[in-house]
Amino acid sequence: MKIYLCILSLFICSITFAQTTVSGSVKDSKNEPIPGANIKVEGESTGTISDGDGKFTLSTSKKPPFTLEISSIGFGTQKVSVTSNNQNVTAVLTDEETQLDEIVVSASRTPERLRESPVTVERFTAADVKRTASPTFYDGLENLKEVQMNTSSMSFKSINTRGFATVANTRFMQLVDGMDNSSPLLNFVLGNLIGVSDIDVASVELLPGASSALYGANAFNGILFMKSKSPFINEGISAYAKYGQTSQRAAGNNEYYDYGVRAAKKFNDYFAAKANFTYMKGTEWHATDYSDKRFEDRDRNHPNYDGMNVYGDEASTNIKSVGQTLAGLGLIPASAVNLLPNENVSRTGYNEVDLTDNVVRNAKIDFSLHARPFGNENFEIIWQSKFGFGNSVYQGANRYYLNGFEMQQHKLELTGKNFFIRGYVTSEDGGNSYDMLFTGLNVNRAWKSDSNWFGQYAGAYIQSTLAGATPDQAHATARNVADTGRLIPGTPEFKNAFNQVISNPDVLVGSKLVDNSKIYHSDANYNFKDLIKFAEIQVGGSYRRYDLNSFGRIYTDTPQFGGIKYDEYGIYTQVQKKFMDDRLKFTGSIRYDKADNFDGNYSPRVSLVYSAGEARNHIFRGSFQTGFRNPTTQDQYIGFNVGNAILLGSAPDNLTRYVETLPVTSLLGQALVGGTSTTIDGNDAYFDSYTKASVDAFAAAPKGNPLEIQAAAALLRRTDVDLVKPETVKAFELGYRGQYEGFNIDINGYYNIYNDFIGNLTVVAPLYGTAQNAPDPLLGPTDPGAQSVDALATGNVRAFQLYTNTDIEIKSLGFGVGLSKKLSKNFEVSANYNYAQFDFDQSKDPSFEAGFNTPKHRVKASISNDNLFKNFGFNVSARWSDEYLWESTFADGMIDEVTVIDAQISYGIPSLKSILKVGATNLGGTEYRQLLGPGLIGQQYFVSLTINP
Repeated sequence: MKIYLCILSLFICSITFAQTTVSGSVKDSKNEPIPGANIKVEGESTGTISDGDGKFTLSTSKKPPFTLEISSIGFGTQKVSVTSNNQNVTAVLTDEETQLDEIVVSASRTPERLRESPVTVERFTAADVKRTASPTFYDGLENLKEVQMNTSSMSFKSINTRGFATVANTRFMQLVDGMDNSSPLLNFVLGNLIGVSDIDVASVELLPGASSALYGANAFNGILFMKSKSPFINEGISAYAKYGQTSQRAAGNNEYYDYGVRAAKKFNDYFAAKANFTYMKGTEWHATDYSDKRFEDRDRNHPNYDGMNVYGDEASTNIKSVGQTLAGLGLIPASAVNLLPNENVSRTGYNEVDLTDNVVRNAKIDFSLHARPFGNENFEIIWQSKFGFGNSVYQGANRYYLNGFEMQQHKLELTGKNFFIRGYVTSEDGGNSYDMLFTGLNVNRAWKSDSNWFGQYAGAYIQSTLAGATPDQAHATARNVADTGRLIPGTPEFKNAFNQVISNPDVLVGSKLVDNSKIYHSDANYNFKDLIKFAEIQVGGSYRRYDLNSFGRIYTDTPQFGGIKYDEYGIYTQVQKKFMDDRLKFTGSIRYDKADNFDGNYSPRVSLVYSAGEARNHIFRGSFQTGFRNPTTQDQYIGFNVGNAILLGSAPDNLTRYVETLPVTSLLGQALVGGTSTTIDGNDAYFDSYTKASVDAFAAAPKGNPLEIQAAAALLRRTDVDLVKPETVKAFELGYRGQYEGFNIDINGYYNIYNDFIGNLTVVAPLYGTAQNAPDPLLGPTDPGAQSVDALATGNVRAFQLYTNTDIEIKSLGFGVGLSKKLSKNFEVSANYNYAQFDFDQSKDPSFEAGFNTPKHRVKASISNDNLFKNFGFNVSARWSDEYLWESTFADGMIDEVTVIDAQISYGIPSLKSILKVGATNLGGTEYRQLLGPGLIGQQYFVSLTINP
């Protein structure tokens, strides 16, 4: 921080003295004034803004001759020569009626006009950043065609394009100035927690769909590129301040603020530097969904309740089995066991709002040094460091409070006209983060052990039943007795237990998440266009090393195994060639990637782009490409206890890394294992378990007599899965971009075929016996299959969530239409529609969850005017999506249809080079969700002031 303030002070102290004055006016092609136009000296930071009448006066220390650059949103840039002091100039800017000539880089790793892009590209420009009605530009990306946001927290949103995404979207990549800012430990993007400030955004480009041919395995379903401003081009001190309020029924009305500053200086043609700082603080959307995660008809009165945002009630056991244990210890008569129901009972949990302070914070700091040894952009050396800190809530299999989380990236890059070489390291520190589920579990256990609680529950149930109570009354009485003396949120006793639990990483007594993982990455690219003339040829490659370090808390990287490190690398080439008077453009590329534990994969892509019409304003494109996704670090090496199951990766050595000792409570089980506990490992999960679907069917079947038990056991199916391997996709895409009567039109359609799709499979491993298809319990206690049935019936099991591939082919298809048009009086309108669906025969693999998690229909629209009247502008955006099924490791269920309207009005203050904005989100006030688990999203109101040089 001291270094940052020192650099900032140096920038502030850089003073120039005006010597030349230029006045003038800026008009459009209809001779109407253009207020708010930017006027700057070419190559300098000196600049000003035109007033409400389009007039301006600029003073600069530079002596004539020099050139002014004059630009405005929605118009082309004009350059005007200044040859004398006190010169008066008039600039006429032409309308930019088409977006087809915008330059994009992402589609082919080389600058090209949007009209020539071989695949769908969505852009969020500097003009969009200024006019968005969302609190931040990153929130505003939700209005792009193809984009759906999954909101886990007010500060943690992940982007979904073309489906199959949860909050942890491992099929999507996000690059910030060329750096992948995915979490080293978890392999997915953490929103904009370590991204770019609103005032430092130069451009944002989105490629929905497979991009593996150029960008590697993780760019499987899309990739987002965010590029920050160069201090050589954008100098000076910029700042913004936002203040507002969030409103939610559960949380009430709460203030939030967000502010930032950017300082950049071009010292000369050889050296420039910049620094950014932003800070945001607010109140989290309170998560208060108390419905049962598994059964719609259950509430808190059910003995085996498991609430969505309630933690600690995951501790559940068969109460009859508890009675058998008590009888075996001589604590109750054997006959009393028959008074207990053969059903599970759960402990009383704590609400999420009692296990977190619901404060969300995010601070970002970055600085970069830029050197141009030859004084031009043909060769530049960049050192960049980025730091992100904060509090947020991440949702995976559980909900995790990221408290004091820190992530940083450091990059050295050499870039030139036709090449780049970069290397960077990403590291993270979990800080004081913790798992809310285990917090609830272990606060309960700190007060009273599970065995004591369930024992007291069973005893009280028996006594209540003997006194004539109904089963419901007996359950209520038993819970009251077992909960006597329970720690109450807000009391000193609760706070003391809570603090002890969240500071301890041992899941038996604590909930702290420990993480000091790193990624080391390097990549390079060279374009031979100045050496080879018949076609444009590129070659490139990348190398990455993962260094996982959760100290055994999340992964099986305990010290005795020496941690987990593994590598992956890739090489690629691309050829582009134009034919037919440059109307037809061919692009072909291929990439080879190899990762430890898996065979190498090739990813080819071919595309054709044809520009039709006299003005070449009707562009048709088609492409075919294959993509693949290597199993993530989680898929391979996780060994994470999430309470109701163990998440277990399937790398061959991971199966023996994971070892657990569990209690055995049934008399038969204790006799078979030779004690009151037994040890299992990952091989039991993958090769000696039952599918959860068949276990659920077994549990639901009547078992009142031996024949019914036999019939129920016949429903059981042994797990038959392979260890996880890479998944692949074949992607076909057609598209059109063009203009018709002033409308910009963008249409695209895609069809994807997925094979070896990676997903999760929940299984149940018996602690004794052997899993078999349709075991027969009537064969007696010596039969391994009958023994496994007894383990299931008495709750002597361990549930696992495995990472594997489905043999069933999955297909998805969709199309999108985008329209935009400039109207008279500076009005602009835009609208887009997306359709998406997938095809998966669930009956062929009933235990596999595809997790498409995408609405079939989505509509978005906006209307804006940057100059409604003198210095005033506005923007209104709306989006609608229909209901859809949400599937994840946390919970499954329907997401309701939703309509959201955001709006803002802005006022330009040319004399201060600033813009004042007042905005509001979700004007309709109907709270909504984008996934199951987080709090409902309410309304947000804000006032912001942005000052640009």
